[in-house]
Amino acid sequence: MLGIILCGGQSVRMGSDKGLLKADAKTWAQNAIEKIAALNIPVKLSVNTNQYPEYASIFSTTDLIMDEPTLAIKGPLLGLLSCHLTFPEEDLFILACDMPLMDISILMELYNKYQQQPGAGAYIFTNDGEMEPLCGIYTARGLATIIELVKSGELKKYSMKYTLDHLTVNTINANGEQKKCFRNFNSHAELNGL
Repeated sequence: MLGIILCGGQSVRMGSDKGLLKADAKTWAQNAIEKIAALNIPVKLSVNTNQYPEYASIFSTTDLIMDEPTLAIKGPLLGLLSCHLTFPEEDLFILACDMPLMDISILMELYNKYQQQPGAGAYIFTNDGEMEPLCGIYTARGLATIIELVKSGELKKYSMKYTLDHLTVNTINANGEQKKCFRNFNSHAELNGL
């Protein structure tokens, strides 16, 4: 298994790269890396072409995975599938860089579910009945299925939630305390909540 920090968004509403925002002297990307690395799995960062030079000045280039230019899709799914194409045999534990409130205990709970109940295409938390696709485990087998749907033109939308509709998903319901951990921050106004 590989941990993947999704940093490849456009950060339009934030106005600056969310993965490079600082909290406690570390970037959001570094904080996310440390949380996934606590599971004792290697971690890589998913970035787009424009971000690569700046991230390469901070992180090892061997830990950066650039979006695959041959995939005519956008959003987090592009980052996820680009990582799958780079490491097709690996199950991927993804975490969006803009979830700074994420707690390691949640990641551990998901990882334990994955280990104890193998066979699903993805492992995801639900939050008030809605799937939380940007903190989850996607198996190599499940991702291979999605790649085939993309290549055959059968995946009609590229949202993560729509993609999950095409996989067998094992879910955990987020409890009251856990729900806030899934909050993602998209603008400076929202940062006041940190």
